[in-house]
Amino acid sequence: MSLKGLSAVVTGSTSGIGQGIADVLASKGANLVINGFGDAAAIEAQRADLEARYGVKAVYSGADISRPDEVKGMIDLCVSSFGAVDILVNNAGIQYTESVEDFPLERWNAIIAINLSGVFFGAQAALPHMKKKGFGRIINIGSVHGLVGSTRKVAYIAAKHGVVGMSKVIALETAGSGVTCNTICPGWVHTPLVQKQIETIAANEKISIEAATEKLLIEKQPSKQFATPEQVGELAAFLSSEAAGQITGIAIPVDGGWTAQ
Repeated sequence: MSLKGLSAVVTGSTSGIGQGIADVLASKGANLVINGFGDAAAIEAQRADLEARYGVKAVYSGADISRPDEVKGMIDLCVSSFGAVDILVNNAGIQYTESVEDFPLERWNAIIAINLSGVFFGAQAALPHMKKKGFGRIINIGSVHGLVGSTRKVAYIAAKHGVVGMSKVIALETAGSGVTCNTICPGWVHTPLVQKQIETIAANEKISIEAATEKLLIEKQPSKQFATPEQVGELAAFLSSEAAGQITGIAIPVDGGWTAQ
């Protein structure tokens, strides 16, 4: 499955799931715009490594995904660098856990801005380019929490349910155009975001990190194993291919059986 000659934007790709997706897309031959926050030297090393290992071109955008003008600039960078934006992976996300009644307004606003509005900004900026070319793949990284609920994650779950719905609208509006839009819904993937939740469980319940990890997995994910960023990346690569041309508007869990319960 080759993506040679295609160009991709992957938001939030300097760590975690996004980094795994960027790596897999590059391994299939796609040129990349990577995006995210972090140490400048580490980001440059990642960018250069993608080029060296896979023989592709990679550029970096520091766009703040909550700002529509910066997101548009990121899409424009992809077009000016590579001639097109063929694949957009809306992956950037943040998390905060608290009960509904105690949930801070500023945290609500930040999560909705990045996890939901940022997806809209990316799709809105990319769609004209994709429709003009007659080919495009918008892949939104949702969550199992876009399909089911859990306590203490009201903003994240509201945003991820919104992403699943938004993907359906985009799929319907682009049907027959050569553009598709789908949502990947990971369960527990061992990323820095999830590690913070594990550490919170350990601190609150005064248990070890190992015991907190086991508790996190057993409670929700029947496989009792983390999914990997690379597994999510391979699914994104398939959805980007010609073989997936008639797959649009769906939400695909990668959750070790979580939503089968």
